[in-house]
Amino acid sequence: MQRRQFLHVGLASFAASGTVVGSTALARDGAAGLIRRTIPSSGETIPVIGLGTSGPFEVGVDAAARAPLAEVLEGFFAGGGTLIDTSPMYSTAEDVLGDLLTPAMQTRAFVATKVWTRGEQEGIAQMNRSAQRMKRKVLDLVQVHNLLDLEVHLRTLRRWKDEGRVRYIGITHYTVAAQAQLAEVVAREKLDFVQFNYSATSPEAEQRLLPLCADRGVATLVNRAFDDGKVFAKLKDRPLPPWAAEIDCSSWAQLLLKFVISHPAVTAVIPATGKAKNLLDNLAGGRGRLPDATQRKAIVEAVRA
Repeated sequence: MQRRQFLHVGLASFAASGTVVGSTALARDGAAGLIRRTIPSSGETIPVIGLGTSGPFEVGVDAAARAPLAEVLEGFFAGGGTLIDTSPMYSTAEDVLGDLLTPAMQTRAFVATKVWTRGEQEGIAQMNRSAQRMKRKVLDLVQVHNLLDLEVHLRTLRRWKDEGRVRYIGITHYTVAAQAQLAEVVAREKLDFVQFNYSATSPEAEQRLLPLCADRGVATLVNRAFDDGKVFAKLKDRPLPPWAAEIDCSSWAQLLLKFVISHPAVTAVIPATGKAKNLLDNLAGGRGRLPDATQRKAIVEAVRA
């Protein structure tokens, strides 16, 4: 089955079957484990729920400010998480991660960071600093942040990948307007990952970018699944639809996350949080039954009502 055909079939049937075949195959860490997806370029699997660091992890050295973040990291790994997304753009987030990740966490962590500067030497220096800050000899994933100086950094990243200094390479952006440009790059370049915004309130990536990534065998990371938290202001006083229980959801956050990961071309979603309670809620969105095509439409209608 071609990947594009798989997308159409998968959206209608894979949630009910519990498993699908193809580059986005599901696996589980046991009966209550997080759903996992396959990275097409390698066959490695990662949990569908990751952890973003933009915002909550941008704190100083104050122990009181860092304590909740240490609790979040403990809960994240205890709950089966591995993928953590960060960037030198996120002020102190890389430093905080490097200080708070224990040796045991480091052995399990799949750390994704970015290069966000102009010029070859500046990019190399920035990536070296990222590795040093996070105490990583090998970076799992480095993506060209917001496509800044793309060709220059891709040349460096391909060389670093050949040298074993980085395992995966990719590109990112965070706006719907940039998705056409992302698609152009995905169509012409050999990449492992692409990161972009996708949600029940902004589903435009379904039109071209997600199918293209499936066709090209590119893993996808989704940002802004909660529309930077704006959607909760709209939903906070609304009761959860009764049918949410049919897909094992007990919160709006879980419903929104399951909308994202129920698209078979999505590899993982990376909601940021600095609160253990919210982390546990997010992780629950990566377990249990997923919505089928009809339920996905109902989620969109519910959040737009």
